[in-house]
Amino acid sequence: MYDFENSIDRRKTDSIKWDVKDNELPMWVADMDFKTAPEIVEAIHEKADQKIFGYEEAGKAYFNAVAGWYEKEHDFRPQTDWMMFVTGVVPAISSIVRRVTSIGDNVLVQAPVYNIFYNSIVNNGRHVVSSDLVFDNLAYQIDFKDLDEKLSDPLTTLMILCNPHNPVGKVWSREELTKIAELCNKHHVKLLSDEIHGDITFKPYTPAFSLDKDLVQNLMVCVSPSKTFNVAAIHAATIIVPNENLREQVSRGINSEELAEPNSFAMPVTIAAYEKGHEWVSELKQQILKNKQLVQEFLAKELPEVKLVPSEATYLLWMDTGAISDDSKELAGFIRSKTGLYLSSGDVYGGNGYDFLRMNIACPISTVKDGLNRLKQGIDMKKESSAK
Repeated sequence: MYDFENSIDRRKTDSIKWDVKDNELPMWVADMDFKTAPEIVEAIHEKADQKIFGYEEAGKAYFNAVAGWYEKEHDFRPQTDWMMFVTGVVPAISSIVRRVTSIGDNVLVQAPVYNIFYNSIVNNGRHVVSSDLVFDNLAYQIDFKDLDEKLSDPLTTLMILCNPHNPVGKVWSREELTKIAELCNKHHVKLLSDEIHGDITFKPYTPAFSLDKDLVQNLMVCVSPSKTFNVAAIHAATIIVPNENLREQVSRGINSEELAEPNSFAMPVTIAAYEKGHEWVSELKQQILKNKQLVQEFLAKELPEVKLVPSEATYLLWMDTGAISDDSKELAGFIRSKTGLYLSSGDVYGGNGYDFLRMNIACPISTVKDGLNRLKQGIDMKKESSAK
């Protein structure tokens, strides 16, 4: 039904991703190059045709659309009175850090992890503590003993979870989420789960708010259609907090910081996405799987030194380039300068990210092929320069 073979030229359109030189191919930031779902475009047209854009607020239709999406896609319907509208997941995370922790507190993450978490913590005068994920050269796992020890520090008052995990593409199981929540409860640490990538998953994904009632009393979950439907510039997200007292605390934060007022397109876009976007997402996921299979086959044949970490979610691939270089920042810069291919350097995610590059494959398969050819060219040139 939908076109995932063609894209629109986004150069000179104020796109952050495509603000590059003419010869460059950006495959870095989590921004898809597929055309927006026509159901969303139609909703934007309908809203624009009203020809007036005054103050608005999220109402029942918005929250019911969010609840209905999770019921149909992920087999659990969150209560609408748990929900708050917010203008984005990152603003919500920063606000929550300010509201539920104190200056000087520790905020725990699991590196390598989405680099903006660090900004939200450090920029607000808190300290980053990482319980690094353990990599066995095939996959990442949680070191629960280390996690327990670091959560036990009295200065650690908040844990930020990435579910599914960006950049490693891990979908945490219900059992793993239960252990995490139990440890947070044990040590009186609040748990904030960023679940923005939860819809593009290739195995069952468990929303943290669907855990048992006694495990969600210290829980805050951030969700959004922005990654699923590539509508980040619409600025719409939802915070889901089952506990009333904690919800009021978070609500005071986002309202005092003016983060709870939608723009004119936030609600119609979210409602259209969540009520009419099921088939579009289904087809999107099939295209991403095709693209990922192409990458796997290409690396195995043409670049066996580069190992693709098996992923269960997202359109972001985590590639182990440790056999080529232990300085991903330098390697990414070299490849970009020599071939124009712009990838994310793994070092910004912490942990063992210095051995990795991240590639965005949410684009037509012709673009993926172009990117892979550039990757091979760049790595071959890197090996030649290292051998001299």
